[in-house]
Amino acid sequence: MKKIKLFFLRYSGQTRLMWYFTKEEWLLAESTRAFAQEQLAPQIEHLDETESFNTQAFQALGELGLLGITVPEDDGGAGLGAVAATLVMEELAAVDASTTLSYLAHSILCANQIGANANPEQKKKFLPDLISGKKIGGMGMSEPGAGSDALGMITRADRRLDGTYLINGSKTWITNGPNGDLFYCYAKTGPGRKDVSTFVIEKSMPGFSTGKKFKKMGMRASPTGELWFSDVVVPESHRIGTEGSSIKAMMKNLDIERITISGISLGIARSCIETATRYARERKQFGVPIGSFQQIQERLTEASAWYEACRALTYQAAKTWDLGLMTGKEASMMAAKAKLQSAQMATQVALDAIQILGGYGYTREFPVERQMRDAKLIEIGAGTNEVLRLIIARQMLGDVADELMPS
Repeated sequence: MKKIKLFFLRYSGQTRLMWYFTKEEWLLAESTRAFAQEQLAPQIEHLDETESFNTQAFQALGELGLLGITVPEDDGGAGLGAVAATLVMEELAAVDASTTLSYLAHSILCANQIGANANPEQKKKFLPDLISGKKIGGMGMSEPGAGSDALGMITRADRRLDGTYLINGSKTWITNGPNGDLFYCYAKTGPGRKDVSTFVIEKSMPGFSTGKKFKKMGMRASPTGELWFSDVVVPESHRIGTEGSSIKAMMKNLDIERITISGISLGIARSCIETATRYARERKQFGVPIGSFQQIQERLTEASAWYEACRALTYQAAKTWDLGLMTGKEASMMAAKAKLQSAQMATQVALDAIQILGGYGYTREFPVERQMRDAKLIEIGAGTNEVLRLIIARQMLGDVADELMPS
């Protein structure tokens, strides 16, 4: 772990170990948890209320070496895998899911993609500022008319005689859109659904602009907005890979995104369970702690068991990814299963925590109200629950499932 600085503070907790966690991964989880308590916890309530971004904490993540967690060491990153990245997501999200979502968009959807797919010259140009936190990154894929159907995008990049590209169109629901500096964007470069190419777009490019910041139900400290392209001239040196060849890399990145974003669901759920358990011990009604009531016990035990099951599934998917044991559709199915179950679990666990806390849970006196709002987003972003079920069904049923599914 040459590129990551371990950040130990006054913390006496211990991360539960999966049997295959390495010592480095265990230390990384402990260090990240301490960082979250020190750097994120004091700010999150204010940031959620004002819908502001934690710039200071994001820069600190760069100083720790976490912003390029999956980027190879030769390219300036930490050279770690999906297990390590998911651990970081879980520990950060247990305190502040919003900043964690922005961290995911930067580290997994932008820096990881450049580290995995760019040529050496492009890596030298773009990665140092992303890894240090000097620049904030994001990804442009979803469009107003193409969300779940990503290949239905209409943003175009037309090659000109001088070798440059002229890009027109728009992207929406872009995490870090309003405050980002550099975006890993997809655009059509041919007539077919799969004629997709990738370009690195810098905010200083003439004709490129960002739309308004969306007001959202949850994840309020993670800015979301639109990207607009109006005759944006992009040099060939900003195209990642060969023209029209981006589909495979795009789908592969969706898999690691779904695995690591499951870590956010795990962090939210774990925090809700801890809050509800403490409350059930301390809160008395009818002269006894409410934790003695069977209905409260049922909610807590079901929440804990579901969390542990999703945790095992998620880290199995991450470890499988790191070992390269599954590729293609099998890898997509495993990632889809992890995200589908973890996202549903976190939303329900947060709702149950609110119910256990009663009126206090419904107010902002406790974090579970915010965490429920944050959890719901993960049932929508990075593939809706419905799309994930289609992916799983396609792998299970083959051609039968494909009959009505777009390719």
